[in-house]
Amino acid sequence: MIRKESKNDTRKRRHTRVREKLSGTKECPRLNVFRSNSQIFVQVIDDVTGTTLVSSSSVELKIKNGGNVEGAKAVGKDIAEKCKKAKIKKVVFDRGGYLYHGRVAALAEAARENGLEF
Repeated sequence: MIRKESKNDTRKRRHTRVREKLSGTKECPRLNVFRSNSQIFVQVIDDVTGTTLVSSSSVELKIKNGGNVEGAKAVGKDIAEKCKKAKIKKVVFDRGGYLYHGRVAALAEAARENGLEF
């Protein structure tokens, strides 16, 4: 019988492959996305020091259903506003091994519309 690898394992492999080429600095940190079935999480990370500069999530915003496009848009808007307060204008987008589609794309577009450059 053929053993099929789980979708999360293949996502993790894609993410490590992308992370070999992608890194964030203090001037241009990395915007990392993680999505579960019911929530979405975002962090702005400085990989040189290994610290999270700014973070946001649908749990933190108390969105009833954070696992949809509207929840992702709200989190994208929130992370852009927090980055403005932290004087972060430009970031490198790390989609976390997910396809740039649906919730991930909605989050990215909302962050761009609210002043974040990537």
